[in-house]
Order: sequence, then structure tokens, then C-alpha cells
Amino acid sequence: MASLTAARRLVVKIGSALLVDRATGALRADWLISLAEDVAWLKAQSVDVVLVSSGSIALGRGVLGLPHADLPLEQSQAAAAVGQIRLARAYEEVLAPHQIMTAQVLVTLEDSADRRRYLNSRATLEQLLSLGVVPIVNENDTIATDEIRFGDNDRLAAQIAVTVGADVLVLLSDVDGFYSSNPTEDPTAKRYDVIEKITPEIEAMAGDAGSGLSKGGMKTKLMAAKTATAAGCAMVISEGSVQNPLRVLHGNAPATWFTAGLDPQAARKRWIGGMKPRGVVRLDAGAVSALHSGKSLLPAGVKRVSGAFERGDPVAIEGPDGHQIGLGLSRYTAQEATAIKGHRSGEIEAILGYPGRAALIHRDDMAL
Repeated sequence: MASLTAARRLVVKIGSALLVDRATGALRADWLISLAEDVAWLKAQSVDVVLVSSGSIALGRGVLGLPHADLPLEQSQAAAAVGQIRLARAYEEVLAPHQIMTAQVLVTLEDSADRRRYLNSRATLEQLLSLGVVPIVNENDTIATDEIRFGDNDRLAAQIAVTVGADVLVLLSDVDGFYSSNPTEDPTAKRYDVIEKITPEIEAMAGDAGSGLSKGGMKTKLMAAKTATAAGCAMVISEGSVQNPLRVLHGNAPATWFTAGLDPQAARKRWIGGMKPRGVVRLDAGAVSALHSGKSLLPAGVKRVSGAFERGDPVAIEGPDGHQIGLGLSRYTAQEATAIKGHRSGEIEAILGYPGRAALIHRDDMAL
């Protein structure tokens, strides 16, 4: 089982039922304060933390006096618009006493499906984390429609975990793990402490039932586990309603861990290495040496560009003799790469007419 404090980067998913009191529609302030204490505890041990939080619709519903039943799309979006600002402010207020800055990041399914937008999201989250900020991520329920929604923040949390290369994904839930059947209905239901592989038998045990305010059942949690573990990120389902839920989990509370065979960086590089290149960049000897020492590829080291590729597309990386040494995701189009090849990063804006990224291919987007 993975350790929370040993993780380099942690993504925590928080459901509506944990944040919002169903009877009153009010925020569970004491619980949120205890979660902030846990985040500060992790940050003090140099763990990057990303929070994927539901709750905007549930909060907005209470403010607007809307019923607890399923809402029409327009009312859900209106409730999200009202609730989102309150949700972001609540996180800011509970983390500020710990000198932790927060940022609101709203995404839709299209942001992960479109490669350019995925890379933009990844770059933004990486920059926030490098500055010590705790991003608060939520699905953009204000504009998302049923056709483009993640549908449940379990899946969104898994996608964010993949995007930021997290080591561990924590799903704080209203149950303390994955059971062979619904424990509220079957007293013989067995909780699994560790699941190393999601088999058809495991999938058959998952039900659809969720709590009143959350849409996700165990099926979406298994989908999240598949996504996360394939990218080298371990995942855990644990009881979230207790005070200080992360420290309770760290203290070996009952939970279900889904193990990952690879670390996130190795899994990502294997994924990149299996792509079909849409172009080629040929480097000089100095650039090849720099790449093998762990550096990113800068435009100055590129001698030739060929192919028709867009930003985010995979390109083959060749040495001076034309021998392929790896694959990487380009941060520029073929036309842009051709224009800036051989030039220093500081010259990019003058050449293209707008600021660009220093690296043509970042080391994290490269498999040698």
C-alpha cells in the first residue's frame, strides 16, 4: 500500500455529501477546517496536493432554495454558478491560516480529449504546483452539458491524477472501501483491503448506488481506478466523513487500495513511446547530449524539422546521423518549430510575434 507522506504528488477527491449537509444545504465548515489541517500537514512534508472537489451544485441549490430532487440542466447550471464562488471562497478561507494559496481550476471533458487543451491544463497545473499553490479542481458545471460531462468527479479526479503525474489518488467517500456487495444491504459483504487487478469478477461486484448528493457509485470508482493505475498512480477508497480524513487514512484506517505496477513517470513515458510520430526533429550532437543528461529539448539544438504536426502531436527525435533516439510531444506546430529551430528561447517571441514556451519538447513529454 502506498504512503501518503511518501508521495511526491497527491490528488484528493471530495464528494458533495462530505462537504454539504443534506438537511440544511450548508457547508460542513468544521469538517472542511479539519481537511485543511491535513493538507497543511502534507504540504509541510513536501507533498504536492491537488483537491478535486464537488459541491458547487449542492451549495448553490441550498442558496437558491431548489429542491433536493434531480434538477433540470438549466437549474443545475444556475446552482453551480451560485455555488462555485462560495466553494472556492470556503477553500481559500480554511487554507489561508496555514499560509497556503489556492487556485480555482474549472475543466470539462473536452479539456482532456483535446490534446492542445490537455497540454495547456497540464502546464497550468504544473506551474501552480511549482509555486506552492493548492489547485481546487471542479468540473465546469456552469457550461458543461450532458454530452461533454465527466458525469462524476471520481473520473475527473483520475484524469487530473494522470494529468499531473500523481503518485496517489485518494477518493474520500461515504464508504470505507470496495465491498463484494452493498454493505448496507448485505451483512456478509466483504471489504477488500488491496486490489492488484480489476478482474471481471471485481467489476461484477460494483453497484450503481450512491449517496443522496453524490452521483457516483462503485462503478465510477472502478473506472477511476483503471485510469489511475494504468498511469502508474495508486488509488485508495476511504471513509471521508470523519474529522481529519487524510491523517486517519494515513494511520491505517480501513480502506481499499488499488495498486499500480509502474510509477507515474515510467507509465507516461511508456505511453509516449508507443505513439506513432507525425513528424521528425533532427538535433545536433550537443542537444542529444543534453537530452541524455535529463534536459528538455530547446529550439537552439534543432537542425531540421519535417512532417505536418500540430501542438501536442508526437514527433520522432533523431540524432545528427538520422538515427531515432526517442519520441516526444511537441509544444509547437511544425510551422512554428521550423521558424524557431536553431534559435535561442529568448528569440521566440520576436520570431513568432507572441511569447512561447522555452522548450520545444519538455523532458516530461519525452521517451528516449
